[in-house]
Amino acid sequence: MTRYGYHCSHEQFGPRELLDRVVQAEQAGFTCATASDHFHPWGEQQGQSGFVWSWLGAAMERTHIPFCTVSAPGYRYHPAILAQAGATLATMYPDRLSMAVGTGQRLNEAITGQPWPQKQERQALLQECVAIMRALWAGETVTHLGRVTVQEAKLYTRPGRPPLAIGAATTPGTARWLGSWADGMITVAGGPPAQLRAIIAAFREGGGDGKPVLAQAKLAWGPSEPEMREDAFRQWGTNLVQGQVVWEIPTPAQFDEVARLLGPEDLDRSVRVSTDLQRHAAWLNEYAEAGLDALILHNVGSNQAAFIDAFGSHVLPQLRTG
Repeated sequence: MTRYGYHCSHEQFGPRELLDRVVQAEQAGFTCATASDHFHPWGEQQGQSGFVWSWLGAAMERTHIPFCTVSAPGYRYHPAILAQAGATLATMYPDRLSMAVGTGQRLNEAITGQPWPQKQERQALLQECVAIMRALWAGETVTHLGRVTVQEAKLYTRPGRPPLAIGAATTPGTARWLGSWADGMITVAGGPPAQLRAIIAAFREGGGDGKPVLAQAKLAWGPSEPEMREDAFRQWGTNLVQGQVVWEIPTPAQFDEVARLLGPEDLDRSVRVSTDLQRHAAWLNEYAEAGLDALILHNVGSNQAAFIDAFGSHVLPQLRTG
């Protein structure tokens, strides 16, 4: 049975507000959550960038649900430090943390001044970092001289069971590659269900059969469609940019420049937009039927409290029975 969760968007909202919202989401019936791990927002209009690892400690103390966040080891995070962060939270809150990992975006990871390599090299670095993290979680003393350097590192605070290392994918090619080594996969849903099915099928074919699959569903809901569309576009217009350029743009201001070529009508390419709660329930059921262990709902607009109340009362019950 698919679990339904709430996405905590640190680019859009301050950490105190997100803490209140995730507590509200649990009370409304959401049974898991994801949280973004960015140094910069996607655009100046979003205007936030809270540090997720500080926030997760507070959020996991205030709630009882499992969390997942997507990080990119090897750049602003040394893999040993990321392994320590995950091990500490997993020790404090057993079996409630999954650590998703990806190859990152220049927007966040290039702030250290390191060169930003091609995707193939970023993938090789990611696998190398995950191997280091797993060795540390296993209690090994790690010395590693490669794309990253580790010198006699050992974690002394470790959980009974380490976090899952879940790979992030947005294309079938990346999903197939993840299947061979990741503990699971997280992807996005907002367009036709066939796109989601293709990514999941590729992950299974690549070796991911039997491993958990999560997806974040991008949606916009509100009582007035024109106002909802304007609000959602102000908040999420920069995320409508598609293609490999997404991973290469270096600053929020430059994302804003690209987004000026788009408008609220372009939301429908990757966001499910409707004032109708029944229609949202139908869309979400279609995604769940693709074979998901968890579907995380991300309302891209600013009306988070109203969204949680409405979906908790009228949509989640239909998803559980549908």
